[in-house]
Amino acid sequence: MKILVCISHVPDTTSKINFTDGDTKFDTNGVQFVINPNDEFGLTRAIWFQEQQGASVTVVNVGGADSEPTLRKALAIGANDAIRVNAEPTDGFFVAKQLAEVANAGNYDLIIAGKESLDYNGGMVPGMLAALLNINFVNSCIGLTVEGTTAKAVREMDGGKETMSAQLPLVIGGQKGLVEEKDLRIPNMRGIMTARTKTLTVLEPVAADQASKSVKFEKPAAKQAVKLVSADNLDELINLLHNEAKVI
Repeated sequence: MKILVCISHVPDTTSKINFTDGDTKFDTNGVQFVINPNDEFGLTRAIWFQEQQGASVTVVNVGGADSEPTLRKALAIGANDAIRVNAEPTDGFFVAKQLAEVANAGNYDLIIAGKESLDYNGGMVPGMLAALLNINFVNSCIGLTVEGTTAKAVREMDGGKETMSAQLPLVIGGQKGLVEEKDLRIPNMRGIMTARTKTLTVLEPVAADQASKSVKFEKPAAKQAVKLVSADNLDELINLLHNEAKVI
């Protein structure tokens, strides 16, 4: 089984986020980038298939040279090889088009992507990728097994879970739950050393429309200071909740 894992290069959630040029561009100064958490769950599941069923695992990213350390980390975790499409991932359709070209060329059985990246939270790429490839798609996936050419997937839905089967090839939009958090892989020294010798192929992008663009960014309003009310002053507490917080 050939598996392609789509990797997004995103800011660490502990990073302080700022914008420049009138809040139209993301400021990368001082920001540490990591594998998108939803993608990391997918990568870990792919490595499980590699270990248990002999699958080959390729990771792919659409991004600039600055994303290569993230790909190298994926290689250190256990991926067999990596592909970087040399383009800025500014639009969901553009990214899906690049990934579709890679998937078509590699003839993969299973394509695992995170259901969304934690930077733009668009949630569009996995579905558009499946549509471009004209193959089956399961989103919000929290469980996945494969026997032969049949996959059994569990997806999260409002109020519960749904188990379904689908034939390969298949695109998965994975998320937390696809593997347990305790099972996420941390690269060891042997993996880091081995990753240096693994193939990282750089491809130029194919022509594709930029169907959308970010016009402006805005950070959430700063939280107001906490007001402490004495435990025996219920009238003041009720007044604040009713007239200021407006929750009662």
